[in-house]
Amino acid sequence: MTFVVTDNCIACKYTDCVSVCPVDCFYEGENMLVIDPVECIDCGVCEPECPADAIRADTEEGMEPWVAFNEKYAKIWPVITEAKDPLPTADALDGQTGKLDSHFSENPASAAA
Repeated sequence: MTFVVTDNCIACKYTDCVSVCPVDCFYEGENMLVIDPVECIDCGVCEPECPADAIRADTEEGMEPWVAFNEKYAKIWPVITEAKDPLPTADALDGQTGKLDSHFSENPASAAA
């Protein structure tokens, strides 16, 4: 089992999960985070820390595409090891459906972020 970040992180990017991860397996895109499923040790401490409820166990139904998604972007985005402020759109977009199609950016986080 591993944990993955799903679409509710998009345009929110709360980073509470990052500060509790014992193995630094979170990677940062311009407007969301992902978990490297190979590095994740399945401890689960990140899941309850996510205010957007965007972290799920890969054993939940329908998570297979999210495992591949997280793995893909963990290979190209920079690691994030410290919490940051959420995006300004976080409160307004938390819980909105369809964010993968309407708000997702493939860009990595900027070095200045």
